[in-house]
Amino acid sequence: MDFATASSVVLETLTKATSQDQTILKPAEQQLKQWETQPGFYSILVTIFSNHAISLNVRWLAVLYFKNGVDRYWRRTAPNAIPEEEKNQLRKQLIANFNEPVNQVATQLSVLIAKVARVDCPRAWPELIPTLLEAVKSPEVLLQQRALLTLHHVTKTLATKRLAGDRKIFQELAGNVFSFVYNLWNSHTETFLQLVATSPGNTDQLLLPLERCLLTLKVCRKLAVHGFKAAETMPDVMALLNATYPRIKSLLPLRKDFSTHAQLKEKLEKLIILLTKVLLDMQEYHAVAFVPFIQPTLEFTVSYVFTETGEGLLFERFTVQCLNLVKAIIKCDKYRPAKEISETKEPATIEAYKAKMSFFTCATLTEICTRLILQYFPLTEEDLQAWDADAEDYITDEGGESWKFTQRPCVEVFFMTLFHEFCETLTPCLLQMVQTVQGPVNPDDVRALLQKDAVYNALGLASYELYDVVDFDQWFQNQLLGELQCKHPRYKIIRRRVTWLIGQWIGVKLSVDLRPMMYDALLPLLGTEEDLVVRITAANTLRIAVDDFEFKSEQFLPYLERSFSLLFHLLQQVSECDTKMQVLHVLSFVIERVGPEIRPYVSSLVQYLPMLWEESAEHNMLRCAIITTLIHLVQGVGPLCMNLFPFLLPVIQFSTDVTQPPHVYLMEDGVDLWHMTLQSSTSVTPELLQLFNNMPALLELGSETLRVCFSIVDSYVLLGPGEFLQMYSGMLHALLSDMMTDLRPEGVTHICRVIENMFRVFPVEAPQLFPDILSHCFKAVLDKEELPQLMSMYLVLIARVMLQNNAFFFTFLSSLASKLGQQPGEVLGTLLDIWMERLDCISQPERRKLSALALASLLVSTEKVIVERFCAIVNCCVEILHDCCREDFTDILLMTENDPPPEEEMEMMEEDRRRRQLSIKDPVHSVSLRDFVQAKLHECQQTHGQDGFQTLMDTVDIEIKEQLQRFIK
Repeated sequence: MDFATASSVVLETLTKATSQDQTILKPAEQQLKQWETQPGFYSILVTIFSNHAISLNVRWLAVLYFKNGVDRYWRRTAPNAIPEEEKNQLRKQLIANFNEPVNQVATQLSVLIAKVARVDCPRAWPELIPTLLEAVKSPEVLLQQRALLTLHHVTKTLATKRLAGDRKIFQELAGNVFSFVYNLWNSHTETFLQLVATSPGNTDQLLLPLERCLLTLKVCRKLAVHGFKAAETMPDVMALLNATYPRIKSLLPLRKDFSTHAQLKEKLEKLIILLTKVLLDMQEYHAVAFVPFIQPTLEFTVSYVFTETGEGLLFERFTVQCLNLVKAIIKCDKYRPAKEISETKEPATIEAYKAKMSFFTCATLTEICTRLILQYFPLTEEDLQAWDADAEDYITDEGGESWKFTQRPCVEVFFMTLFHEFCETLTPCLLQMVQTVQGPVNPDDVRALLQKDAVYNALGLASYELYDVVDFDQWFQNQLLGELQCKHPRYKIIRRRVTWLIGQWIGVKLSVDLRPMMYDALLPLLGTEEDLVVRITAANTLRIAVDDFEFKSEQFLPYLERSFSLLFHLLQQVSECDTKMQVLHVLSFVIERVGPEIRPYVSSLVQYLPMLWEESAEHNMLRCAIITTLIHLVQGVGPLCMNLFPFLLPVIQFSTDVTQPPHVYLMEDGVDLWHMTLQSSTSVTPELLQLFNNMPALLELGSETLRVCFSIVDSYVLLGPGEFLQMYSGMLHALLSDMMTDLRPEGVTHICRVIENMFRVFPVEAPQLFPDILSHCFKAVLDKEELPQLMSMYLVLIARVMLQNNAFFFTFLSSLASKLGQQPGEVLGTLLDIWMERLDCISQPERRKLSALALASLLVSTEKVIVERFCAIVNCCVEILHDCCREDFTDILLMTENDPPPEEEMEMMEEDRRRRQLSIKDPVHSVSLRDFVQAKLHECQQTHGQDGFQTLMDTVDIEIKEQLQRFIK
C-alpha cells in the first residue's frame, strides 16, 4: 500500500477500531497491528489526530497508537525502527502547534512528546525546549497552557534518566531555564492571588491561572531537585524553598472560600501539597542544602499540626505531608553526628543537629506527644459509625486495621519515629498518660473510652522502646485481664485495643509462664457472642502467640480443640475475602505449630474448604490462602491426607495448570502443596500419577518453582518408582536432557540429584533410560568441568553405574568411545585420571565412599588401563578409608534395620521413611568399605597370582601400604 495516499484508509480503519461491535473491531485492530511497522504510518496518525474536525474517539485512538509506536519503534536499534527521515518530519509536526482543544488528547500528546524527548532530546531534537519556552510566553491562553503541560511532561521524563551523561545534560538544561520557570511560577501565583483578592466570587475565572501555577511549580520541582549537584549554590533554588512557607500560608485559608467549588478546591489542595513535596524532595536529595531550612520547616509544620494555628485550616493530605517532613528530618542520616560530636567532620551535620536539638526541647516534645495521642490517635465519629455499620468492612479496611483514611497510619508511624529518636524524653510523658487512664472507665463516657484506647495504642506501638521500663507481666495480670471482663457493648473499643496490645507485647516481654493465662483470656473473645472486630483482633493476636519463637505446643494443647473450633466458626461467619484470608492464616499457623496433634479436629474444616474453594472462584488471593492452609493441613494429618484426594488433587491440578489464567497467582503455592502431598502419601494412585501431566509445562516455564518441581519428580520416584518411570521415563528423558544444556549450574545439579535417586532405586534399569544424560556426564568429566559442585555430581552418577551395573558401564563406555573416535581403554584411562585428580571436588562422605567403592571394584580387572592405575586407585581407597572409619576401623556410614530410629522419627513424613529405607539398601550404607576393599584385593591376588599381585603392590608407596595393612589386617 502507498501510505502517502492512504490517510483515508487508515482513518476508516481507526473509525472501525472504535466500534463496540467485536466483528468490526477485531479485524480493524489486526490491520492496524500490521501497519505499525510500515513507513509513513505514524505520519498519517499525526495528520489524523491534528485534525480537530475528526471524531474525538478516533483522534484519541490515533494518539495512543502513535504513543505505543514510540515505545516499540522509535529507537534506532529497535526491530522495524521508524526511518530517520520520517522521524525528523514527525518531530517538526509534533511541536508545530499547541492548540489541542480537548484536555484528554492534549495530555496524551504531551506524554507522547515526552517519550520522544527521552530518546532524542537534546541531541536529535535541540529545538524542543526553546520552542516550548517560546510558546509558554505566548499571550494566547490555550497555546500557553498546552506548552506548559508539555514542558511539565518533558521535564518529568528527562529527570528520570540516570546515566551520567544524561544527568549532565539535564543539569545544563536546568541551569539554562530554571530562573525563567521560577519567575514564571512567581508571576502566575501573584496573578492568581490578585484575582482572588479582586474577584473572589468569580471562581470559574480562577481555574486557569491556578492550573498554570500547578504546571510551572511541577516543572520547578523537577528542575530544582534533579537539575543541580549543589543546590545550595543556586540563589533561585534557595528562593523557591524560602517562598514555599509564605505561599502555603496564603493559600490554606482560601480552601474555605472555595468550599462550594469542588474543582477549584481540589486544584488548590494539589498546589499546597505540591509545595510541601518541594520541601520533601529537596530534603531527600539535597540534605545539605536543606540545613538552613530545618528550623523554619519544623516551626512551620509543628505550628500547623500541633498548635491552634492549624485549626480550621488543616486537611488530611496536608497533615500527612507535614508529619512526613518532620519525620524525614528526624531520620536523615546526614543530620546525625558521631557519638562524640567533636569527631564529626561535616560542619553541615553539626549545624543540622544543633537546629534539631534546639527545636526539640523537652517541652516541645511533650506537647507534640500529648497532642499526637489525644488529638490524632482517638477513633473518630466516622470510625465508630463505620464499625457499627459494617464491622467486617471496618476491620479489613487499610490492611486489617481501622484506618479509614491515610492520616492515621501516617500518624502512628510518625509517633514511632519520634518515640524511637527521643525515647528518654517521651517515656515519662507516655507513662504519665497511661497512669491517667488506669482504672475502670464508665462505658457511657465515650470520650474517656476513646482516650484510653488512644493511650493503649501508643503503648503498643512503643512496646520495643519500653522493654526495660514497663513490667508488662504485672500490668497484664493486674490491669489488662480486668479490662477484658467488662462485656458492655461500648466497652468493645477497649476489649479490642487490649487484645491488640497483648499481641504487640507477646514478642517483647510476656513471660512464657503466663501464656496459658493469655490463652484463657483470648478464647472467650473468639466466641460468637463477642463483637466481630474484637473476634478478628483476638484471632490475629492468637496467630502472633502461636508464631512466637517462645511458643510451647504442650502449653497450647489443652486449648487446641476449643480454639480450632472457634476459629472455624469465625471463618464460616465472616463474608469478606480479606477477613477469611486473615482467619485462614491463623488456622494455618495453628496447624503448622501443633503438627499431628491437629488430626482429631480438622474434619469440619476439611468438609468446609471445598465449598469455600468454589465460592472463591473470582478471588485468587483467597484461593492462595486456602492452598496455604491445605499445605499445613496435609503436613499435619500426614498419611491421612490420602482421604482428601477427591478435593486435594483437583486443587493441585488447577493451580499448577499453566493454561489456566489464575495460575500466575496460585502456581507457587500449588506446587508446594503438590510436593507436600507426595511427601505425606503412603502409595501412588492413578489420579496422583495423572497430575504429572502438568509438570512438563512447569519445567519449561523455568520459573522460581523449578527447584520444587525437581523435588516433586524426586518424590514420585520414591513413592511409586515402577509405575512412575513406566509412564513418564520417556517424557522425563526428553525434558531433562534438553534442560541439562539450558539451565544454570544450580539447576543442572538438581537434575543430577533426581537422576541419582533413580539410579539408587533402579540401579540396573534406570541408567538405560537416560543415555543422553549419562553421555553428558561422561563428556563433561572428560572436558574437565571447572565447577566443583557439577564435577562432583557427574562423578557420582558415573560411580553408581560403574558399581551397580558394571556390564552396562563398559557397554556404554564402548559406545561413547566410538562416537568420540577413540578406543574404550583410552577413554577409560582419561576418565580415571581426571576422577582421581579431582576427587577432592567430592566433599560429602557418602559420595566419597561411593567413589571409593566404584574405583575399588575395578581392582579385579586385568585390563592394562586399570592395572597401570592400580597404585592410584589404592591411594584413593586408603584416603577415603580414613574419612569413613572410626578408630576401631568400623565404617561410620553403615546403616541397618536394627539401628535405633532417629529421635525425630515421630515427626518424620512418609517420604523421610522411604528415604531411610532406600538408604539402608544403598551400597554406601550397606557395604563396609574396609571389607569391600579387602575382598577386591583378595580377588585381585587370585586373578594375578601371588607374584603378579606383589608386583602391583610394590608400586604402592610404603606409607600408604602400611596404612592399608592397618585397615585390612
